[in-house]
Amino acid sequence: MTLLIQNIAHGWVGDAAGTRVAGALRIKDGVIADMGDLVPRPGEEVLDATGCVVTPGLVNTHHHLFQSVLKGLAIDAALDVWLQEVPYSFWPRISEETLRVSARIGLAELALSGATTVCDHHYVFSERYDYDPADVLFEEAARFGIRFVLARGGMTQGRDFGPGTPPPPIESLRGFLDRTAATAARWHDPSDNAMTRVACAPTTPNFNFVPEALPEIAAEARHLGLRLHAHLSENEGYAAQTLASFGQRPVPWLASKDWLGPDVWFAHLVDLTPDEVTMLAETGTAMAHCPQANARLGSGIAPAPALYAKGGTVSLAVDGAGANEAAHMGGAMYAAFALHRAALGVAGSQVGKIIHWATQGGAQTLGLPKVGTLAPGMAADIALFDLSAPQNLGLHDTALAPVITGSATVRHSLVAGRFVVRDGQIPHLEMPRLAADAARTTANLAQFAKDLEPA
Repeated sequence: MTLLIQNIAHGWVGDAAGTRVAGALRIKDGVIADMGDLVPRPGEEVLDATGCVVTPGLVNTHHHLFQSVLKGLAIDAALDVWLQEVPYSFWPRISEETLRVSARIGLAELALSGATTVCDHHYVFSERYDYDPADVLFEEAARFGIRFVLARGGMTQGRDFGPGTPPPPIESLRGFLDRTAATAARWHDPSDNAMTRVACAPTTPNFNFVPEALPEIAAEARHLGLRLHAHLSENEGYAAQTLASFGQRPVPWLASKDWLGPDVWFAHLVDLTPDEVTMLAETGTAMAHCPQANARLGSGIAPAPALYAKGGTVSLAVDGAGANEAAHMGGAMYAAFALHRAALGVAGSQVGKIIHWATQGGAQTLGLPKVGTLAPGMAADIALFDLSAPQNLGLHDTALAPVITGSATVRHSLVAGRFVVRDGQIPHLEMPRLAADAARTTANLAQFAKDLEPA
């Protein structure tokens, strides 16, 4: 079976050069077989791209799907207070059903905004749970048909957020390593076209593990063939903590723990010195850029353009919806486009660069060499953005729409040539039922929060 996408007038390859494409694209056996001036073959299914911008499927390199039912909380709090009042207060209430509903909300929004590959950094694993969050997340991702990377988080020690906050969900170091290995044995596919991957992802190394554990974690992860991921330098407090405790800023401190390299990526990286930017670029350590969440929490703007200019790898991420009320890749692209221009002038960002960060840059970050680019031989992970909505009308260069309108929606998307979104709908998903499940789940969590309030 083959599929021909024809009448492509506005397309992006996803490469660093910002190359555009037009014409047609043929998919065979889940792979882009040919591109150019193509005509349908007898019996071939045809997908009409008229009125669409065609890009590689977008790659979201850092998320927290359990937060999709924790939106609008602590809306005026900065990061540290927000952490206390949202994820570290509500985590005991994340039941299996709650996690499934939350994951469906997040995955639906991601899919409808063009994401075809999602990395979820889940860091809440507790013996209090009667289920394995990793299995739930992989199962829900499989229902959507997306590529899914679980950054298996965890911690051996928690931050002290003061009285009233539940004890953090800690594990022993051996427990963290053994359970990560067990998850990888079940779900990790090392192949270039993997649908499921696992990464080893200590939540925040400088806060959640003793320094002596970090080289051991890195060595065991690499022995298993797993990439390394973590939060780092999300605000200025990270550097203050590592300087006070370890005498170094976060990036050089982690360099001494074998925690830099082309198999490592960090989320946020808002507070970096020029020397740290250079160190990341020279070691091939990638950034998961989360412009919306960093702005919403008042943490700052990551120096993504500086890292990229030095040859570093930059990817795009929406982060958890508890920190930005959204899981929309179009919003993330627009935020990256606009914020860097606000900070640096119009040279701070270009549309082609943002699309590259959201496609090929993301695939490079996650170690998926067959994903993220429209070219023969690459996986047929493709997004067709619909231009019919009013915000896209009047554009002189309609190819810019997925980035500059900030709200582009998908008419069709495919993963390995199979539909994830078709005619603006997720085929398997009953949206009214999801809305009802979300309302019930959110109400239960709101009642839990009310019960915690002082009398």
